[in-house]
Amino acid sequence: MAASPVMAYTQIIQRTLRVPRPTGAPGDGSAATRQLDAALLSAGFGLTAELRAHLAGLEPYAVVATGRIVLGAVRALVGAHVAHNVYFRDFPENVPDTLEFWTGCLVEALTDPRRGGAVIRPDGTVNLLDLPSYGRYRHTYDELAASRDAFVASAEDRFTLLHLGRTLEEETRALYEELAGSTVPLGGDDLVLLARLASVCADQEPPSSVPVRENRAVVNRARVASGRPPLADTVTDVLRLACALSDGDVTLDEPTRFRSFSRRERRALLNALDAVVAADPTKLGDVARHREPFKRLGERLHPHEYPRLTHACEVFAVARGDRRVRTFDARVEAAFSDGDTTRAVGLLTSAPGRFVRSLDRILSRSSAEEARAVAARLDGCADRVAPRVLVSAREHLAARATGGSTVRLFVNRKARTWVEREHREPLPTDRADPVIAVLDDAVARRLPRFDRVFTDEAVRTVAVPRSGKGTAGGVGVLPRGSAMPVTGDRLRFFVHWRQTELRTDLDLSVQMLDADFAPAGQVSWTNLRSDGMVHSGDIVDAPEGATEMIDLNLAGVDPRVRHVVPQVLLFCGERFTALAESFFGFMTRDGEQDGLPFEPRTVRFKSDLRGSSRVALPLMFSRGEDGRWTARWLHLFLPGRIGLNRVEETGVSAGAIARALVEREPRTVGDLLDAMARSGAEVRVFDADAVAEETVPEGRRWAYVGLERPDGLPEGTEVFTTRELGSLLPD
Repeated sequence: MAASPVMAYTQIIQRTLRVPRPTGAPGDGSAATRQLDAALLSAGFGLTAELRAHLAGLEPYAVVATGRIVLGAVRALVGAHVAHNVYFRDFPENVPDTLEFWTGCLVEALTDPRRGGAVIRPDGTVNLLDLPSYGRYRHTYDELAASRDAFVASAEDRFTLLHLGRTLEEETRALYEELAGSTVPLGGDDLVLLARLASVCADQEPPSSVPVRENRAVVNRARVASGRPPLADTVTDVLRLACALSDGDVTLDEPTRFRSFSRRERRALLNALDAVVAADPTKLGDVARHREPFKRLGERLHPHEYPRLTHACEVFAVARGDRRVRTFDARVEAAFSDGDTTRAVGLLTSAPGRFVRSLDRILSRSSAEEARAVAARLDGCADRVAPRVLVSAREHLAARATGGSTVRLFVNRKARTWVEREHREPLPTDRADPVIAVLDDAVARRLPRFDRVFTDEAVRTVAVPRSGKGTAGGVGVLPRGSAMPVTGDRLRFFVHWRQTELRTDLDLSVQMLDADFAPAGQVSWTNLRSDGMVHSGDIVDAPEGATEMIDLNLAGVDPRVRHVVPQVLLFCGERFTALAESFFGFMTRDGEQDGLPFEPRTVRFKSDLRGSSRVALPLMFSRGEDGRWTARWLHLFLPGRIGLNRVEETGVSAGAIARALVEREPRTVGDLLDAMARSGAEVRVFDADAVAEETVPEGRRWAYVGLERPDGLPEGTEVFTTRELGSLLPD
């Protein structure tokens, strides 16, 4: 589980865009540094002046050794570590009409003397996958590359800076504390990385705060392995730890098969349970929510062998039903069933998180006067609620008060989504507004106090992060609901995958929607061309990796089309999580830029596909009344069928999801910056020339909030980029 030095070095670069301080004998590495800078530029990256100067002072061998790792890390970050071959060699030019293409494949198969009529089945049908020229590359990547003109760079191409970091040990510890202390649940890849870092840092002091319970389970696993007691204040913390020790699901969404624990592990788990219940016997009420897992855990821990740990034994007595405990949830439900909302509110104020999550239910049963009383009770306990819960409740109540949404979007912990029609009456504003005001004030109080805040204005439309579920590593990854203007004249979507054991066919498709979010056409393997859009060709087998692309000439898209929703669908084979590799992204091309189908410096977004479902909806694009396009991040998955998923069957769901996301107004980083300004911070756009040679005055706090860290920030400025935005709202 521990990370190797090279792996840690690579992951730190990819996660933070900082290069752990390279070491080596002093020398003249300027020539090697220039070569590295040029190689990085081809992938859309560059070195800051500080990093460039540091490398130039090392011997050439050290620069070359560092350069190999750095270049490999950033190329993988944007998906340039693989050769992106496409089926149609001249793509996006000379892609045939769909029927013409299939007919040609069939004629070729029937006239091939080696095949004869073998492609025609006894019932007279033809399976496209049986056609020898369909779905398999007919040229190598080198042949494709040799036929292309050189790529002409544009000033609009992406350029991402790499910064000089601290030592590898310091960067490892810093990343460990950042992940462990995250105030939002981590995605699957980040949880795996946290586990590796926790094993490396297990003998060090624990992070000062581990607010998310899933993260705590991962940290606790490393602590127990090193002989330290776990950090636990609920019985569920201990259950999650047992799942982590068994390589199971710490989110508790999937059942875990507990392994046989060593005597030391059993003592650690039972002692933790005993301490939690001894400190607060009401914690036994949490056992009922996970009764079956606790029963299975008891069979592995043998609590009867530890009669002195009486409180731990009570946990399993409750799980077996030998002891009855009236749960907190039962008392709350009884109050609601009796129509006594005041009693329910009184109970819920002792559990502020559940109180906030129940606000809609409470307000829908309250009068305007009662709503003001609810707001007053909330004001007294909101500071004990996780900020992401406050933000989520604020968004929800604002949407309910406007009544503008016609659909309800549900997203579970695995980023699977489904949509239902909104049948509820809107919340009257005289009930919602007092509570919304309290939530806004509570969020504002949690913001760190800065004297000056530099910003990149583009960050203002980024949604306040509430969860990392459904997201994975890459470049340009923003929280769900974030919106960004599209630059360039053309969009090009890409998906790449490599199968492990089973032949796997992923299909890249685009669903087009009109102004009413109704299907208005599609581009996929069943329809290779449409107005302004063209498919690169279907690939049905990926033992060495395969790529599919869809090119969009934004000016040529049918005027009826207002929304474009790219999808990645599993037609057959292995799910995303089982594949050796799978990722999706999009590029932007300016003017008549040609070059290879995949040019790293034009990649604006690339993210691994890690959902356990069969249909991925990474993001969508919308055209405004002024004709300008906006990208909106989704990070959602549809369950889909076991196989044979096609975009023709997901259009209605994609339209409903798109409507739900467009109609819902998320809380953004811009809202947080405005709150900082109201609290007295000087918020201004960053200008490197205007602050040249400045440093943060002693006793003052300056911050930078933007998509990426720029060069030239005053020394001592705290930095919050897309990866650290959750830290703006600490628990």
